[in-house]
Amino acid sequence: MKTNSSAKKRFSFTGSGKIKRKHAFKNHILTKKETKQKRNLGKFAIVDPRDEGRVKMLLAIGK
Repeated sequence: MKTNSSAKKRFSFTGSGKIKRKHAFKNHILTKKETKQKRNLGKFAIVDPRDEGRVKMLLAIGK
């Protein structure tokens, strides 16, 4: 099975095997957002365990 090209650009793994993702809403229309919100949106987040299976399937990694 092929790896989904968009998924491999959006997700990466931590050292412990969890999946990292970027936050949404950090692209444009930033003038109305508070500095604190923009700062926190710039940090990585961990994919929810309920979604890990779907992301691993896109990345062609066995469940």
